[in-house]
Amino acid sequence: MLELKNITYEVEDNHDNKGILKDISLNIEDHFVAITGPNGGGKSTLAKIIAGIIKPTSGQILLDGEDITDFDITERARHGISYAFQQPVHFKGLTVKDLITIAAGKEMSVSEICEILSEVGLCAREYIDREINGSLSGGELKRIEIAMITARGTKLSIFDEPEAGIDLWSFNSLIKVFEKMRDEIHGTILIISHQERILDIADKIVVIADGRIKTVGTKEEVLPDLLHTAETCQTLVDKI
Repeated sequence: MLELKNITYEVEDNHDNKGILKDISLNIEDHFVAITGPNGGGKSTLAKIIAGIIKPTSGQILLDGEDITDFDITERARHGISYAFQQPVHFKGLTVKDLITIAAGKEMSVSEICEILSEVGLCAREYIDREINGSLSGGELKRIEIAMITARGTKLSIFDEPEAGIDLWSFNSLIKVFEKMRDEIHGTILIISHQERILDIADKIVVIADGRIKTVGTKEEVLPDLLHTAETCQTLVDKI
């Protein structure tokens, strides 16, 4: 279980401290958790703090009871936290097989790698020896990154807006991958997303706005109000 205690994050803005996150306390213990909310509300900042990419100004982070507040991203990875970026990194010269083997931290057979690739909807025969370069689409890179996280078998897998920069077909395929992960993967999946289809498969939804937690609950408790608010906002926009 991940426990956030009074997490605050501030940045300097014209010699004043601007609060990005304000006293966030949250337990993340459900299998599939989605964090959503308006742009600029602090969602991605919170994901980066959990992953160890940035440090909070104050507060405490516990993983299975252990204080990891001062751990950097490498130490947190060793303790079982994975982070998938909005835009997957290109690794020139490395193949898909290389990346998955590195992610697993052990030698893997071709059949094991092929099985992982098939789990994310990629034909192993076509991808196992492909280089990670500009010839791969955004959707393909996202699925390869998910395959890497699957190979690691981490306690907590964080995905920051995985739908960003991919087309509708790739997004539909991505939803199927996350549904499969929800049903089969061990550990906790934490996704930052605006997409209703991703929120609809979550066990818990956390709404963050203006740096604060506004709502926490099941999709049945949270999603209707979110959709109603979105519809109201769109109606107002249409009238302008």
